[in-house]
Amino acid sequence: MRKLILSLIIAAFVLPVQANEGMWFLMHIERLNYRDMQKMGLQLTPEEIYSVNHSSLKDAIVQFDRGCTAEIISDSGLVLTNHHCGYSKIAELSTAENDYLTNGYWAANHAEELKPKSLSVRFFVRMDDVSKRILGQVNDKMSELDREAAINREIAKIQEENSEDGKYTVSVKSFYEGNEFYYFVYQDYNDVRLVGTPPASIGKFGGDTDNWEWPRHTGDFSLFRVYADKDGNPAEYSEDNVPLNPKHHLTTSLKGFEEDDFAMILGYPGRTNRWMPAGGIEQNVEYAYPAWVEASKTSMDVMKGYMDKDQSVKLDYASSYAGIANYWKNRQGMIDALKQHETADTKRKAEKKFQKWASKKSNKKYADVMPVINDYYSKTNEASQHDNYLGLLLRTRMATIPYRLGKSIGYYLEQNDAKKEELKPKLDAEIENLYEGLYVPLERDVLAAQFKLYSTKAKNIAPMVAEIADEANKTEDGWKEYLNDALQNSIFESKEKLQGFMANPDAEVLQKDPLLLLSNDLLTRYRYNSEEQKQWDNDFERAYRLMVQGMRLQNPDEKYYPDANSTLRLTYGKVISLPEDTRNDANKNYYTTLKGTVAKYQPGDAEFDMPKELIELYEKKDFGQYADKDGYLPVNFLTDNDITGGNSGSPVLNGKGELIGIAFDGNIEAMAGDVIFDDQLQRTISVDIRYVLFLIDKLAGASHIIDELTLAK
Repeated sequence: MRKLILSLIIAAFVLPVQANEGMWFLMHIERLNYRDMQKMGLQLTPEEIYSVNHSSLKDAIVQFDRGCTAEIISDSGLVLTNHHCGYSKIAELSTAENDYLTNGYWAANHAEELKPKSLSVRFFVRMDDVSKRILGQVNDKMSELDREAAINREIAKIQEENSEDGKYTVSVKSFYEGNEFYYFVYQDYNDVRLVGTPPASIGKFGGDTDNWEWPRHTGDFSLFRVYADKDGNPAEYSEDNVPLNPKHHLTTSLKGFEEDDFAMILGYPGRTNRWMPAGGIEQNVEYAYPAWVEASKTSMDVMKGYMDKDQSVKLDYASSYAGIANYWKNRQGMIDALKQHETADTKRKAEKKFQKWASKKSNKKYADVMPVINDYYSKTNEASQHDNYLGLLLRTRMATIPYRLGKSIGYYLEQNDAKKEELKPKLDAEIENLYEGLYVPLERDVLAAQFKLYSTKAKNIAPMVAEIADEANKTEDGWKEYLNDALQNSIFESKEKLQGFMANPDAEVLQKDPLLLLSNDLLTRYRYNSEEQKQWDNDFERAYRLMVQGMRLQNPDEKYYPDANSTLRLTYGKVISLPEDTRNDANKNYYTTLKGTVAKYQPGDAEFDMPKELIELYEKKDFGQYADKDGYLPVNFLTDNDITGGNSGSPVLNGKGELIGIAFDGNIEAMAGDVIFDDQLQRTISVDIRYVLFLIDKLAGASHIIDELTLAK
């Protein structure tokens, strides 16, 4: 539990909600938000946004690959999301000979749509409040572990009652730190195929340099399609499957928009925690995030050296590198923004007011809450630093493969011959899967660099690592030399070597394998929790839950929204500028144009190259029906919607519920947005849907895709 808490994106005290702040449950829109949304420009009814019995907007919004959002934009199951959301699947489908990630891909018909090995979308069916039912199973005398066990027993019942014999996936989640509970019913479709993607020079234009920056000029989109059986039900991949006819699909707007126009976003924001105290903010700024940043950069530097030399390696590691790079910049931006905002000081002032309220006799239940919380953070500061160094080390695949396969092989060797025969195909498949795309020289050098960093910067490190470090840290290449020797003497060095071992397996050889011993040491340390730590966690979790409960009682007239936790939410605001910026050629600083994109063009540059055909279209001003009424071709735009990670790919909708863009990023000035909502600086960066359609039609020549859409002109 400690590692889960320390990994949460931190957040600031819940202040009075701004008009554009909040990630709202759809079932609460009518009660909490509808009047405000109407005043700002919404023309839909609450029933048109969320309905259990009728088609509504929520039926067109899907969770994509469990980490992003996407939207259904045709009556044939066409799915629109970000390029970076589809990135790993596009890379998986690519080869050095057919490099779709670099060059793009457009299926001319359904038969040419490409199926990744594993990709699903999740449709939201309904939700309901089960707080009273679940909280009726617990009492204040329970330990946190007993409380959790009682809650989980009731959750299991709720899931079984609502799954309709496995037709639906049911998820029960806690909100307000365990003070409320809701269940969510979903339907998953696992046959999802790639329809089209622009080249990386468009989908990732600007690269790491422009990431989290404005002005932005990125065509961050990709297209997929959901397939079902002939009756429209979820089905595993089959050539007999047909494109899904969804309950609802979005209308796509070509009408454009103006500054101050209403804009709302529906999506699956991943994680916020806007209740976390000053101690948590300071812990992340001073200990946890600096370790994350340093360890991320260490991996990136090594990976990039290998990826630049070999296109196959680049494709195999493209998604992993992109994920590390994204959070590397995010965490550094968080550190800078939290310091600049002096967020911890703001929190501490609010906590003093809460403590004064809690000291009243009528509120004595909450009197010890803040002291317990502050004590917890002071005791776990160094542990948070350690866990981030070790966590990034464990993202290196060769650090965990021996552990994962060692357990499976060990279990296999304990069985009788009949059971071994049954287990062997599954074990062979696991070996194939874990070694796919693995490049040992890269893995070795990343691991060596991470071991050196971990063993010199973290405290209370894994015992075996500490023992090896006494010698390995004496020289620059000490860890490389150690790992070279360990690899040569390990059955886990390669898939082929491991398969050779499995032809005549020996339990003693397995148990003494140097990489397995090291991998076991790392995972054992990562999961270690002393009895003392367990008590700290118990006390902290209780205090944190009571803090949130008490703060809501302290300010009962406020409108509250629950923290993000990958459940469907709606956020609303407006199209809005940032202060004037000379780097943006647009007349107002809420949008960018293709002119600005071309101005950034640097031939041959990995981040700012672009297709010559796009430049030719710009020079001819061949924008077709996708140009703005003022003649320019829009690219990206800004709104003040409240989003976070997981919202990538979310639709940006106008007051009629029509699609005007796809959210893909935020601005670095408001990087503390998961921590404290800044009404003046908070911005969502989105791809203008007109740029998306222009690229599909004019650049890719895939007009058959345009013909699928319902267009509002």
